[in-house]
Amino acid sequence: MINIVLYEPEIPQNTGNIMRTCAGTYAKLHLIKPLGFSLSDKYLKRSGVNYIDYCDYCVYENCEDFLSKNKDGDFFFLTRYGKNTYSSFDFSNKSKNIYLIFGKESTGIPKEILSKHLNKCLRIPTNANIRALNLSNCVALVLFEVLRQQDFPDLSKVEIIKGANFLEE
Repeated sequence: MINIVLYEPEIPQNTGNIMRTCAGTYAKLHLIKPLGFSLSDKYLKRSGVNYIDYCDYCVYENCEDFLSKNKDGDFFFLTRYGKNTYSSFDFSNKSKNIYLIFGKESTGIPKEILSKHLNKCLRIPTNANIRALNLSNCVALVLFEVLRQQDFPDLSKVEIIKGANFLEE
């Protein structure tokens, strides 16, 4: 199973977009408090549209609560300080739980956590003009790399709602 972990997310629109992405990919979402918004927030619902009901998610009181309930799997930490790109890791083993951990929009994941996992700190390459990409974009980039390496398990490679031949009709 692929797990997306948001450490203290602050912006409801980002989390709503991520919920929508998780709903469309069967990824499980883990939200670590404190959250910078209420889960009933209108902005969260607007960005998640009506897909939030399809998102499998859990909320945790803090990092310790999350870790006590999720012990089995490989943990990867997304940070601008990572020395390896996300695409340099092998995520192809479908039998392992993979946890992709993203920090809060303003400050990321605390150094105290990252320094314990230096070999599992991943970076999305960017130039020096920006500090970081948008959180929901980062989640989508890395999640779809994992899915690509696993050949998009249980996901349709053709349009389902309007049909595979919609453009030809």
